[in-house]
Amino acid sequence: MAHPDAYFLLATFLLGLVVGSFLNVVIYRLPLQMHSTWRRESLDFLGMATEESKPFNLAFPASHCPHCNQPLKPWHNIPLLSYLALRGKCAHCSAAISPQYPLVELITALLAVVVLVNFGVTVTAALAILFTWALVVLTGIDLHHKLLPDVITLPLLWLGLLVNSQGLFTDLHSAVIGAAAGYMVLWLVFWGFKLVTGKDGMGYGDFKLLAALGAWVGWQLLPLILLLSTAVGAAVGVTAIALAGRERHIPMAFGPYLAVAGWIALMWGETILSTYLNAL
Repeated sequence: MAHPDAYFLLATFLLGLVVGSFLNVVIYRLPLQMHSTWRRESLDFLGMATEESKPFNLAFPASHCPHCNQPLKPWHNIPLLSYLALRGKCAHCSAAISPQYPLVELITALLAVVVLVNFGVTVTAALAILFTWALVVLTGIDLHHKLLPDVITLPLLWLGLLVNSQGLFTDLHSAVIGAAAGYMVLWLVFWGFKLVTGKDGMGYGDFKLLAALGAWVGWQLLPLILLLSTAVGAAVGVTAIALAGRERHIPMAFGPYLAVAGWIALMWGETILSTYLNAL
């Protein structure tokens, strides 16, 4: 495992900023694109006329201010630096730019550097970075829309199995069982909660995300993921109710906590597990 030098880490950080800018586009546009598709398909199913609409996808239309719709100049789109130079405001209408944009760019870049330091300059590191960036997108979308798109979770699951067919993070047997167990454990929780309360406790996207995490890290680390995600999710939920006055009945996205716990498990799960077992 080659240890990355400072120049390689800097290059990875800069690449992470650029990728983070693209991930912001995915976080914002993919749910809107999905909603548009669902609406069009629903109207078609009901035999109702569908209205003509301009193409809308990850590439079109070009980046623009959501307030004044003015296209952004190339120098307004420089990751992190443009936000700082513009002081968080649109250059045309001075409307506030969401801090989500620089935050996602910075997090994406920093996490890529941490992965590289942990795994070295290896194929394993490159795959772990892809895994990390997928979790960043899922976290952002779930926080805003309570949605974990199949177009991301399912490829992540299959990629995890494919990666571990070469035993990069765990053996294939553990990965397959991890995928199946990850889905089934939350599926059972969902139906148990529904039978007792008559309500849906979580979405099917959470099942698929935990299945994908199980495919990457193996079944052995699923208890750690569930423990970390549940503990942090419960703590955040209780704090939000106590301090922010959040209503108890308002649903809370569970995907971000699964994503954070899954990332920690991929990075340091074996170390955490062995440390715990040695302490017993």
